[in-house]
Amino acid sequence: MNEIVVCFDQNGSLPSYENTTGLPSAFLNNNLVKSALSTGRPATDTVNGGGTRGSIYRYAQVVPNPKGSGYVGVVLIGESIQAQQNALSLLLNLLFAVGGVALLGAGLGGLFLANRALAPARLAWSNQQRFIADAAHELRTPLTLLRADAEVLLRSREQLAAEDAALLEDIVAEANHMGTLASNLLTLARLDKSSSHQEHEVVDLEDVAHAGARRIQALAEQREISVQVESNETALVIGDPTLLEQAVLALLDNAIKYNRHGGHVTVRTAAKQGQAFLEVSDTGIGIAAEDLPHLGERFYRVDKARSREAGGTGLGLSIVRSIAVAHGGTLSVTSTPDQGTTATLTLPLVHGSLTDLPDDAAGNVSSLLEK
Repeated sequence: MNEIVVCFDQNGSLPSYENTTGLPSAFLNNNLVKSALSTGRPATDTVNGGGTRGSIYRYAQVVPNPKGSGYVGVVLIGESIQAQQNALSLLLNLLFAVGGVALLGAGLGGLFLANRALAPARLAWSNQQRFIADAAHELRTPLTLLRADAEVLLRSREQLAAEDAALLEDIVAEANHMGTLASNLLTLARLDKSSSHQEHEVVDLEDVAHAGARRIQALAEQREISVQVESNETALVIGDPTLLEQAVLALLDNAIKYNRHGGHVTVRTAAKQGQAFLEVSDTGIGIAAEDLPHLGERFYRVDKARSREAGGTGLGLSIVRSIAVAHGGTLSVTSTPDQGTTATLTLPLVHGSLTDLPDDAAGNVSSLLEK
């Protein structure tokens, strides 16, 4: 489009002799002209001419009065820049398209390179898990034989020197400890391997709680600790009953080992909002706040001396957490030093087993039972 030139008088008005037929009204607007007159300097702007003209770039230049002060008028020049804007828009779209393709290519390339870079790590992790599983499996048989031989010799305790009997008792105790450690490592290795076999049955958490309490009763009686199971509704989950019972036993084992003499352990089950809860609370020594985030880390022990004395390996909560994750659930632990600890296993509830509970019931199983 050719340039448009229009002259305005010193008042910013169009003279009557100007032919403005066919010119866009937006171009003829005198706001830019008045701005140039007020400042005495050139002024520019862009207006929409509409139709085929599109955007028009305007330039207003004041014309000084040759005979004195003031201005004779203003010359307004305009030119369509629609073609340039179209070209810029096309270039911008091309840049976005090329950038998008480049980002996609970079992402795919990065993913490919990352997979290649992680392949050795995955292989090393797989070999490590296989080694741990194989080593733990192979250690269990000699440890069992070692413990059995020591126990046979202890049957003739009266024929042994006191020091020899004490040594044999240490062998039995350490063989038991190493056997537990090997079994825990084997369990973790199998849980880490997602392809390992896992049963899928409908399991009632109340039954699991009672079974765990029954199996742990002998240890509890040795320490004069009472174990109580509380439940007021059915909490059904889909899972491996053996693994779930192992998780409950590990929680009960911790609750008893780190409890006070004559303390109390309570196992509660409940269901709410599509979740099944199994809670194990004790009246033990509790856990400091700074140690809570590390619970569930492998071989992490809050009090290593006491844990070793109690026969702990630092793998119990790791196993429980792995079992919870394998069942699509979580493990959470809360504790108050010198008051006790509460471990809560949360699992997806089987559809249809959840009874209606008030919406204001808290997530804590104790409050659910009170409801």
